[in-house]
Amino acid sequence: MSRNPLLDPHVLPPFAEIRPEHVVPAIDELLAENRTAVERLVAEAEQGERPPTWDSLAAPLEALNDRLSRAWSPVSHLNGTMNNEALRQAYQTCLTKLSDYSTWLGQHEGLFHAWQALKDGPAWADLDEGRRQAVDNTLRDFRLAGVDLPAGQKQRYGEIRARLSELGNAFSNQLLDATQAWHLDLADDGRLAGLPESALAMLKANAEAKGRTGYRITLDFPSFFPVMTYAEDRELRREVYTAFVTRASDQGPHAGQFDNAPLMEETLALRHELAGLLGFATYADYSLATKMAETPREVLDFLEDLARRAVPQAREEYAELEAYARDELGMGELAPWDVGYASEKLREARHAISQEQLRPYFPAPRVVDGLFRVVERLYGVTFEEDTSAPRYHPDVRYFRIMEDAAPIAGFYLDLYAREGKRGGAWMDECRVRRLEQGELQLPVAYLTCNFTRPVGNQPALLTHDEVTTLFHEFGHGLHHMLTRQTVADISGINGVAWDAVELPSQFMENYCWEREGLDLIAGHVESGEGLPAELLEKLQAAKNFQSAMGMVRQLEFSLFDFRLHHELAAPSAAEIQALLDAVRDAVAVVPRSDFNRFQNGFGHIFAGGYAAGYYSYKWAEVLSADAWSAFEEAGIFDPETGRRFRTEILERGGSRDAAELFRAFRGREPSVEPLLRHSGIRAA
Repeated sequence: MSRNPLLDPHVLPPFAEIRPEHVVPAIDELLAENRTAVERLVAEAEQGERPPTWDSLAAPLEALNDRLSRAWSPVSHLNGTMNNEALRQAYQTCLTKLSDYSTWLGQHEGLFHAWQALKDGPAWADLDEGRRQAVDNTLRDFRLAGVDLPAGQKQRYGEIRARLSELGNAFSNQLLDATQAWHLDLADDGRLAGLPESALAMLKANAEAKGRTGYRITLDFPSFFPVMTYAEDRELRREVYTAFVTRASDQGPHAGQFDNAPLMEETLALRHELAGLLGFATYADYSLATKMAETPREVLDFLEDLARRAVPQAREEYAELEAYARDELGMGELAPWDVGYASEKLREARHAISQEQLRPYFPAPRVVDGLFRVVERLYGVTFEEDTSAPRYHPDVRYFRIMEDAAPIAGFYLDLYAREGKRGGAWMDECRVRRLEQGELQLPVAYLTCNFTRPVGNQPALLTHDEVTTLFHEFGHGLHHMLTRQTVADISGINGVAWDAVELPSQFMENYCWEREGLDLIAGHVESGEGLPAELLEKLQAAKNFQSAMGMVRQLEFSLFDFRLHHELAAPSAAEIQALLDAVRDAVAVVPRSDFNRFQNGFGHIFAGGYAAGYYSYKWAEVLSADAWSAFEEAGIFDPETGRRFRTEILERGGSRDAAELFRAFRGREPSVEPLLRHSGIRAA
């Protein structure tokens, strides 16, 4: 094979040159070189006259990790955004190899002793706070990787880790395949009455992209959502809803074809076994070893307290919806596929506003420009696009963040849904900020969404929900890109407690609701005029429409996830369903169907990093609402408050405990009251 682009030094990934056949050879070569280098470093530490120092141990290990990451990061990103069978196979092959390497590294007793000698030796006194935190995190992670285990249990730990990696990838692939396997072609728009023009144009474009006439409904969210929200044809809603909630399960139109149930059963059994090997009672206990919350009881008390406050109001909101659907829409008993439709009708009736009314004010180019202007006002940085940067798809754009006329970070922006791209929205690392041999490596982020594509000559028009999603993900991006740390393990979001990592992202959403923020973000697609006062008032009045129903839905997911990993050791699919039903009995207020298999598509906990951690969204929301209240008190663009948020939260990364960082910014412990107030929960 000719030279391998994944092995070449690069600042940005050479996407145009990367092929699936490059992946396995590159990773094989790097892992072999890394193993040799690690053994050499350990031997030097053991044979040296003095204990290891940061420069003799930590810095060269970080350089090895960074080189591996530079090769793997673009592969992982392409697997999520430009998925095809050849890349999928190469990715899967390497997952096992990377898992084996990670386990070998985490259980390397000689390496563990070298790190311990660094902490115990004279070099410790010279380390700054961030480097000490990185060393402490590393020693903790050795123990969480089973470095203290007997040989047989170490081997079993490695087998479990490798298999869990395979299972998570398989879960994600089957969910993507199930999502893309279903579509409904309609020859005309007869059954699409109620859908706005923007949705009809998108469904028509879906059909044209496949060489068909008429309209094509898919299960991608930009297609699924408008059907469930606006379609007057109840039977159409039922058909689309059924296909969506039975993805990757034993139910629905592709029953059994992509069923994730066996993967879930094996995953949960292996997680429980892994936790037991390491001396934890449950996987939930193991999960909390790296989080702000200290015990499962603390998490459950937190969630149950929110439920006590929100469920009574959620029941009132649902009773109001039932009455409206009965009296005004002439509907009998509400079915699950009616809730979104009836809720949108009630929202329009109560507040005379809909997502579709707002779309013309949020053309994607204006929103992106407005996002940049919000950040510029908050933190004094500027943005410039680099059209010469290597890209992996024509839709993708690359930007640099500038300060004092010099670049400090960069990011890829990938906004629109397409075939071969997994659903949802996320931020991921391309490169991390770190210092290597006196040279500063600048951070680069991937920012990925799945918005409705532009149709024809008109720019994509975003819903307000999509605007807040973009701001949310960019908040994660700012956490990664505005860091001042120069050690990879605590740079950006690295080393940040998982239940605090959503603080900067949720914080950014607030600018999408305030006049001062919206003046920068919104501009009519034709006239350029800002959001009229009347629409803003309606938007703000509708902000907490069914907010208690929304909160209990998140509590349902959080309680299901946490109890699943705390109460059940090796549950069957039936036991998983029974637990979800019990949680729903306690907190859910909307109707449910017997065939709903939500859990089979719950990628956050089965293919993401949120196992026994989905509660983090609500935990961090307490922090973000309280942080926002500081801006409410001082002014939402107050330069001093913005400076403190940047220096105490964004720049610190994982260099200090998350609770300490919050106290440093807010001057006190977090309070739940701002969250209740912002969410319109009357118990506040």
